Amino acid sequence: MLDGVNLSLMIGPAVPIPVGKDVLDALDKVEVTSAAGQPSGFQLTFKLERDSPIAALFLLSGGSPVPLVRVIIAVTLNGVTEVLMDGVMTHHQLNPGGGDGKATLTVTGEDLSRVMNFVDFSGLPYPAMPPELRVLAILGKYAVFGIVPMVIPTAFLDVPNPLERIPRHNGTDLAYINELAEQAGYVFYVEPGPLPGVSHAYWGPDIKVGPAQPALHVNADVQTNVESINFAYDDRQAELPVVYIQNSFTKVPIPIPVPDVSLINPPLGLVPPIPKRVTPITGLAKANPVQALLFGLARRSRMSEAVSATGSLDVVRYGHVLRSRGLVGLRGAGTLFDGLYYVKSVTHTLERGSFKQRFTLTRNGLVSTVASV
Repeated sequence: MLDGVNLSLMIGPAVPIPVGKDVLDALDKVEVTSAAGQPSGFQLTFKLERDSPIAALFLLSGGSPVPLVRVIIAVTLNGVTEVLMDGVMTHHQLNPGGGDGKATLTVTGEDLSRVMNFVDFSGLPYPAMPPELRVLAILGKYAVFGIVPMVIPTAFLDVPNPLERIPRHNGTDLAYINELAEQAGYVFYVEPGPLPGVSHAYWGPDIKVGPAQPALHVNADVQTNVESINFAYDDRQAELPVVYIQNSFTKVPIPIPVPDVSLINPPLGLVPPIPKRVTPITGLAKANPVQALLFGLARRSRMSEAVSATGSLDVVRYGHVLRSRGLVGLRGAGTLFDGLYYVKSVTHTLERGSFKQRFTLTRNGLVSTVASV
């Protein structure tokens, strides 16, 4: 589709295969969105002759959620293959077109977490199994889709005594995994790659540390690789969460203020927003202090992202594929906004002769905490 960029599209039930040249020739636009806190999604747009058999094939194969029609979208940039999406089709829309004789077929879908949301397993028992083992047992059913579990044990091992309590499944697999993640102050998502046909299902704390992606440059003459960027500072959501735990002997609730940083969520800005209110977090009376604090840290991490940046870039000029749920450096925006950011969302848009990305970056304060990026 573009010099230096090769697109790979694979479609099929369970194990997708590369599509034929006629399908690639009809492909007009690819859009993939990946964002923290929500499932990833994709949209494929085809320009077809009105009587093209491709339209009938897509509509018939995607008319119901079972059998699943799986889609893998990958790009190769400078010899490096990046898997943008491994998911399933969820919706089809056909526009007969106008005077040009071309019909438009739009196929939308979500990542592989969608397949975990079809069957309700309510009531399934998990005797003497802590939350992390329950998550591993659930994810094991999806190995056929190439999903590899990445489960981080909770800080406090909670093994229920089967003589007193047996945890039971509640809702679909996806709903129950998300419920367990919320109780632990964790996140859950399915990320494609690193190879086509393989994904990892992450259940653990929302980690905002690690190696940074290649820096974004603004106002840097020939080094500029960002087409547009806008910054915002909004401290209205800044709050000081307070968790309450119950003393097992006196039954008196003990308030614990939650700090705004942790080892997995270090400060990315030197000047954090000042909390405007104190917010009690209820429902943790039976939790131990470590569990309550982890839940509070996750809550404050989401509410302290006062600085945000939205923009777009040309991938070929950037030289890399910017990925969400990681760190990236920014240069040339001035003292207040330079430094490291957490990539909250990225939308990849591929058209003939073009590969662009729209992104949203966030962090918890102004002025960089690092000398250079």
